[in-house]
Amino acid sequence: MSICVLAERYGVKGQTPRKQYKEKISDYRNWDQLEHAHDYLLYPENIGENLSLDETCLSNGDVYTILTNKAAKGRKGALVAMVRGVATDAVSGILRRLPHRKRLSVKTVTTDLSSAMMLTVRKVFPAAKLINDRFHIQQLMSEAVDQLRIRYRWKVLDAENQAIREHRQKKKEAKSKAERERIGKWEPERMENGETLPQIVSRSKHIILKHWSKWNEQQKTRAAILFDKFPKLLEGYSLSMKLTDIFNKKSGPDEARLNLAKWYNEVEKFDYMEFNKVLDTFSNHSTTIINYFEERLTNASAESFNAKIKAFRSQLRGVADGNSSCSDWLGYTLKRKLANRENPLTLTHLVKPKVNRPIRRIKKGATFYRNSLILIRRGSGIRTHDPLLPKQTPFY
Repeated sequence: MSICVLAERYGVKGQTPRKQYKEKISDYRNWDQLEHAHDYLLYPENIGENLSLDETCLSNGDVYTILTNKAAKGRKGALVAMVRGVATDAVSGILRRLPHRKRLSVKTVTTDLSSAMMLTVRKVFPAAKLINDRFHIQQLMSEAVDQLRIRYRWKVLDAENQAIREHRQKKKEAKSKAERERIGKWEPERMENGETLPQIVSRSKHIILKHWSKWNEQQKTRAAILFDKFPKLLEGYSLSMKLTDIFNKKSGPDEARLNLAKWYNEVEKFDYMEFNKVLDTFSNHSTTIINYFEERLTNASAESFNAKIKAFRSQLRGVADGNSSCSDWLGYTLKRKLANRENPLTLTHLVKPKVNRPIRRIKKGATFYRNSLILIRRGSGIRTHDPLLPKQTPFY
């Protein structure tokens, strides 16, 4: 049952219990972090050996850096720190307020491929091993394959537009009506699954972002046509899946380093512009990427925690702290006067509403009883008597 419904039954505005909970019951005003909560939050007691550092952008555009404890698995005790902004100096300055001894006890910190995040970890947790999240690395490779698909898509669209122009020109140059009828309307070439080539290339994004073992029958048919027309795209997709298989294989750091070196050489031979940035990333962060194979830790817990924050905000329709009342009901109380049972209270006038809204007039002399609340719904009549209270209790 919502706060507005409860407030409605007891003749209280919807905003009143909310304000009462915030100001009195919740002890919000006595919160020890209230003074700086708008800029940062720190919970030193939640620090563990394995942490995750990630950033999230909320609906209003504010970006926050969030430090979480992996051991809590997104539940109670997961949040270690939350800092507004992503600037290295500002974030590291706040995180250094955590006890030095606890910061030295941290063994691993997992981050994405952001250079600012990695610099923050090195400044705040000097004894911790830095690990790059494997899923961000795989995502970088998948995006390179998708860029190659987009390149082929533009080529296919250009070829189709050129075919349409040539068909129109040929029909325009026809000398007789019979010849024009013979030429007919332009129709695109259909593949064996009934789709045109531009449609296949456009609809293949989720195919190349997914492992081949997870394709359904329709996707397998579409992929067979796509890779038959564009062999280089098949080669790029194969390199992406090889990287996924290397991360999935339960191997040690030495074996993983050898497998990644072979994969790196294959990507170099492929020699496509879209994959050069992937190679540069591996060259710059090879040590932190290899560290994954020692600890097998990812940033999944941090991503899950960020998703919970966004879901919480979504359920509350944001976090605005306004003094808004219940939107469906407007409650007005009667001016109370003392009376006895023999001479019950008679209504002489209504309390003046706070908003100018037309209301139905009430005939003078009507009898009202204790806690009998008049609720005026927008565009409707008047309701009397709280259903939770006895109807025959006189209003003293």
